[in-house]
Amino acid sequence: MLEAGGNAFDAVVAASWAACVAEPVLASLGGAGFLMARQGSGQATLFDCGAQTPLVRRAAGETEFMPVTVEFGTASQQFHVGLGSVATPGLVQGLFHIHRELCSLPMTQLVEPAVRWARRGLEVLPLQAYLFNLVAPIFTFSAEARRVYGSPTVAGKPVQAGERLILPELADSIEALAREGAELFYRGDMGRALVAAGTGGGGHLTLDDLEAYQVEPREPLRLAYRDAELWLNPPPSSGGILVAFGLKLLEACELSQLDWAGEQFQTLLARILEQTGLARAAGYDGREQEPEVVEAFLADANLAGYLSDLAHQFPQTSGTTHISVGDRDGNVASLTITNGEGCGYVAPGVGVMLNNMLGEQDVHPQGFHCWEPNTRISSMMAPAVATRGGTTIAVGSGGSNRIRTCLLQVLVKLIDFGLSGDQAVNSSRIHMEDGLLSIEGGFAPQTVAALREAFTEVELWPERNLFFGGAHVVIHDRQRGEFEGAGDERRGGVALIVD
Repeated sequence: MLEAGGNAFDAVVAASWAACVAEPVLASLGGAGFLMARQGSGQATLFDCGAQTPLVRRAAGETEFMPVTVEFGTASQQFHVGLGSVATPGLVQGLFHIHRELCSLPMTQLVEPAVRWARRGLEVLPLQAYLFNLVAPIFTFSAEARRVYGSPTVAGKPVQAGERLILPELADSIEALAREGAELFYRGDMGRALVAAGTGGGGHLTLDDLEAYQVEPREPLRLAYRDAELWLNPPPSSGGILVAFGLKLLEACELSQLDWAGEQFQTLLARILEQTGLARAAGYDGREQEPEVVEAFLADANLAGYLSDLAHQFPQTSGTTHISVGDRDGNVASLTITNGEGCGYVAPGVGVMLNNMLGEQDVHPQGFHCWEPNTRISSMMAPAVATRGGTTIAVGSGGSNRIRTCLLQVLVKLIDFGLSGDQAVNSSRIHMEDGLLSIEGGFAPQTVAALREAFTEVELWPERNLFFGGAHVVIHDRQRGEFEGAGDERRGGVALIVD
């Protein structure tokens, strides 16, 4: 789309349609997303196309809500699927809202690659086959899901590597949406097809929920970190403010003499991830909708207690799928989209699997079945933009609860340690969750040994894994007019520069 004369926002919208075809495990029209858009003029807006809780919450006993365990090899994570896990989707409304506000090319042109690939089919690459295998219980959950995503050669399994995934109904749906607009999805026949099974089969979602959905443009959470300025996803989403909290703690530490991969910095980083998790539980969860939560959570008084726990150990001084695009006019787009893991149902005749955002523990830390009706669901998605001197950075990640730890590490590697985009994205990472430190393969033995000594519960992964997120970054040197990009190899990410 950039070659066709479009801008960064045209490209990110087109890539979103395409991702719903090429990465169905990670993206769906039945899902949600967040775009951090910074125009060449300097104006930044967060477009919240996140999932919304339905208008009416049915009793837990009336809903279809089932646990599914996803095995990553070294670790596992439990999700919940079924019609009772479906929240009101926002991605389609969001794409049309972004198109209306920021794009220059017609929507019919932006969907062309997605429609073409859905009709002709795409060969399932080994990474996609691995993803399908991870969530096989979800993509074989219902008869329609098995019909659309089932392997033609291996009974009861999703499509395998080397097989061709053809999605004619999804192609028809995307084409129809481009012609008729979002109304078809939220008020028309497509919307009625999406909710038909749910209301009678244990779901909350109704046509009233779709009709009531609105995109929320928000003022980004703005943060100064060292000599950089960042724009992050604000509450009610959680990812951005947790990244900001971690950066605030890191800013109080002297890093200039440390090696990013060395034992001292990695131990410090793990402690900061630990402190951020404690702070979240103590002062953020349950307060996402409060207007004063940013000021209170990032206040010096709140930070002080967590900094004091770090002070005696370290030197002090007085922090689902993603698309990043930049263009020559200085526009940058950082978009993260998700379907959760999918609810397990594909709407017949539409080819769209709806989300399971009511079944993700990451965004329901207070528990399931107690959500407030008609409320924006918090999210770990944290698309970000940063400026530093004459350079603009767009970055984001997929990866569920690992998004916040992944982004924090990528930003620090770029800003504090001066790594290239590729080094920052594709070097090894750690993750701290509920007292368990996960260490990705690739660190030196002495670093691993130091982390094992510092923490009681440690899980060592033999190699890099998509469990640790999938970051993608675009770096635009505005003074030189040069671009750098990096896609996360953990998730088959790529970077393209268009002359």
